[in-house]
Amino acid sequence: MDKVNWGILGTAGIARGCTIPGMQLVKSTNLYAIAGRNPEKTESFKNEFGFEKAYASYEELLDDDAVQAVYIPLPNDLHIKWVIEALKRKKHVLCEKPLALNAAEAAKMYATAEQNGVYLMEAYAYLHSPYIKSLTDDVKNGVIGEVDYVESAFITQGYTEDFRLHKEHGGGAMYDLGCYCTTMILSLVDAEPVMVKATAEFSDLGVDHNTSAVIRFDNGARASFNVGMIFAAGSNSRFDRLYVHGSKGCIKSDVEYNQAGELTYRIISDGKVTERTVIAPQNYSLENEQLNECILHGDKPYVTSKFSLKNARLMDMVFDEIGYYK
Repeated sequence: MDKVNWGILGTAGIARGCTIPGMQLVKSTNLYAIAGRNPEKTESFKNEFGFEKAYASYEELLDDDAVQAVYIPLPNDLHIKWVIEALKRKKHVLCEKPLALNAAEAAKMYATAEQNGVYLMEAYAYLHSPYIKSLTDDVKNGVIGEVDYVESAFITQGYTEDFRLHKEHGGGAMYDLGCYCTTMILSLVDAEPVMVKATAEFSDLGVDHNTSAVIRFDNGARASFNVGMIFAAGSNSRFDRLYVHGSKGCIKSDVEYNQAGELTYRIISDGKVTERTVIAPQNYSLENEQLNECILHGDKPYVTSKFSLKNARLMDMVFDEIGYYK
């Protein structure tokens, strides 16, 4: 077997615009089946991307024994149901971030994967980028000394009609954008968070439009982040930032999350500025290819269960602080 038969549960925008085009670039991927609840849209996906089969329900796709792995880009509140349904049918799963609404849900999903002998990986495509690997390697190799402070920001335009506006679907800036910042911070600080202080602005529908947080770790390092859906709706405005301060210098990056192409960050140390330029391919193809290596050759998922659970616990701390579920 040199290819994995993939099924896609849902016809979400991220699947059409990012993940499926990335999967088309992967030699070890066969786009086998697509399932959706709108027959016309599902058939459109089938024709556009060359899937072999189109199903009118998620259940039909999961019942197809030829499907070996499933990508799930559904709204956040539906992840736990369909991830577990897929895992119980012995399908490997790539689930869009955030994997779960809380750490307890995430733990249940990973336990189900282990019980059924299949892989489950949370879909943070940006973490697979050679740009992120270069930056984190510089930090881990002590280029800026011991990390004592990390700052990240991810702010986008507001939405008009979207599940991210609705609390019952796990909407809001923290679920949609904050998970990028928390995973980035945890990739740079190898310690346990022991304190979180956070505040948020909430919409009339009960989701956070704007969240800011400060984190302290058990090794003394600190971090902060700002996320929001506050720019003019429909403007495509966006602001991303990453700043890593260490005992011997700092790293600054203004590259947007999940970008491809020629990407640069700056290392500032001893009064000197060094630029690192990294050529990054389409991150979604790297993500899919890596999970294929796990399925075909027994590799370990790059985004591990340990990492995802640690991030879920940190996000729980933030949600508790801002009173999201009160």
